[in-house]
Amino acid sequence: MCHRKILPSQAIAGMLLLIFLGIVFGSTVFTREPKAYREYELELFWSWKAVLRGDREMLKENLLNMLLLFPAGLLFPPLFHKKLPWWTGLAVGLFISAGIETGQLVLRRGLFEWDDMVHNSLGCMLGVWCSNFLLVRLKVYTNQ
Repeated sequence: MCHRKILPSQAIAGMLLLIFLGIVFGSTVFTREPKAYREYELELFWSWKAVLRGDREMLKENLLNMLLLFPAGLLFPPLFHKKLPWWTGLAVGLFISAGIETGQLVLRRGLFEWDDMVHNSLGCMLGVWCSNFLLVRLKVYTNQ
């Protein structure tokens, strides 16, 4: 910022993103007690099968997993100071979520599951989409 290579808004978005990701990794990986064994669920969409059987708690968990990386997605367009394609949010969300899930598996601090990666990625993608929409509406960026 001192060398005028980034805008103050980009610096703020970057700092907020780093703080947010620190909190997310801390709460999902590093502050949990290690288990005696590794837990994993390798069946894709197993949680939605439970939801279709009437498991309302699993529905709540799936929606909360979508919400987990939504704020990160909101911060990416301001960080780069431009409108980003939806797939960027999906890819970045998948990368972050894979880090969380791998950390949980390796450190034995949670359940590794593909469903969480799907839900987290969708949430990040929705965050990017909403941020793009708002910033274009507010005329911060042009509708490119």
